[in-house]
Amino acid sequence: MEQNEDSEVVTADAELAAAIMKRHFRPSLIKTEAWEGYEFADMEIKITESTDCYGAVLWPSAMVLCHFLDTHRDEYNLMDKNIIELGAGTGLVTIVTSLLGAKVTSTDLPDILGNLRHNVNRNTRGRCRHAPHVTELSWGKQLEERFPRATCRYDYIMAADVVYAHPYLQELMETFMHLSSDDTVILWAMRFRLAPENSFVETFEKHFHLEELYDLPSLRIKLYRAQKRRGDAA
Repeated sequence: MEQNEDSEVVTADAELAAAIMKRHFRPSLIKTEAWEGYEFADMEIKITESTDCYGAVLWPSAMVLCHFLDTHRDEYNLMDKNIIELGAGTGLVTIVTSLLGAKVTSTDLPDILGNLRHNVNRNTRGRCRHAPHVTELSWGKQLEERFPRATCRYDYIMAADVVYAHPYLQELMETFMHLSSDDTVILWAMRFRLAPENSFVETFEKHFHLEELYDLPSLRIKLYRAQKRRGDAA
């Protein structure tokens, strides 16, 4: 019986992973600008990567998060919701949430913003209810000055593959804490690579209730839903 259950889990993982990766397509003819294609929110989305910058490459975690949002529109109705994305990278999650009707603030480091704006503008101009706003956010820095709690209140925080081998995990935690109110929902897709990622999840759970929405062993990716524990301040 246990063997049958394990087989069913493996099959479900493979089918879901295959459905997610099918969202990606390549142009049949390479023109002057190289781009990768994705299909979400009933639209074709063209993404240009910047190969000279680690943060401007599209990782599978973003596709996992976008697939979830696209296939759970009733449960997660983003129409007119205030969203901030951390580590937006190439902008796929920002684009998809904007196409689904949200008011999106898209953030990343200064050297990422040029490519991020290019992708966001080309895929959302004239297509969205609310034009997304792209702006700099260095985790842990000038949070209250640039994102004051009194006026910057978010229904959702989106994050895809923001936890990896970098020295800014504490600053990332501070940013999650600052931007979250008691009612903010965090949707966070994470690819597990190294031990620090596991320890970050343990630290995260001290401040947030964490629910696993997807577990995709074949992609080494999990998708979480989280909300701040009541009374927990930054």
